[in-house]
Amino acid sequence: MSPNTRSVVGTADFATVDTPIGPFTAIVDADGVVLGAGWTADAEELLIPIHPTLLPSELRQRDSLGQVSTAIVEYHRGDLTAIDAVTVRQRSGPFIEHAWEVLRKIPSGDPVTYTEFAALAGKPDAPRAAASACARNAVALFVPCHRVFRIGGALGGFRWGLPVKRWLLEHETR
Repeated sequence: MSPNTRSVVGTADFATVDTPIGPFTAIVDADGVVLGAGWTADAEELLIPIHPTLLPSELRQRDSLGQVSTAIVEYHRGDLTAIDAVTVRQRSGPFIEHAWEVLRKIPSGDPVTYTEFAALAGKPDAPRAAASACARNAVALFVPCHRVFRIGGALGGFRWGLPVKRWLLEHETR
């Protein structure tokens, strides 16, 4: 199948959890793998960055997603490692997919600049490509793109808003 061919993964479940910075919704496939996540109560909004080959044909609301919902709650309560074991699935080109793996290895409380992130991802001269990986991340929190900022300390962009990014960075350095 061509990477641009649309195939659907069937029905996916979603649940929304209240957090100190607003509602957080996650979408999981039949295996409990996270396909989309972010600070919104609108599951449809989370479908936008999901690769076409991973899009579910239907969304079904649940009260809880088990381990995934527990990890979200525990992270926001202070267990910053609670998100580490959650399995995610994203698709893109080789560099972006590798960059997402690298993001998962950036420790909480130790954010990096886009330039440093590009170097960690193996392309030290490509901070824009590294920033693109952050922008295309469909599974916020679990692939912690909030841990990347601009040289000089400016926060840069964040799909869920700079107040959320600021809260996350402060939460991780307490």
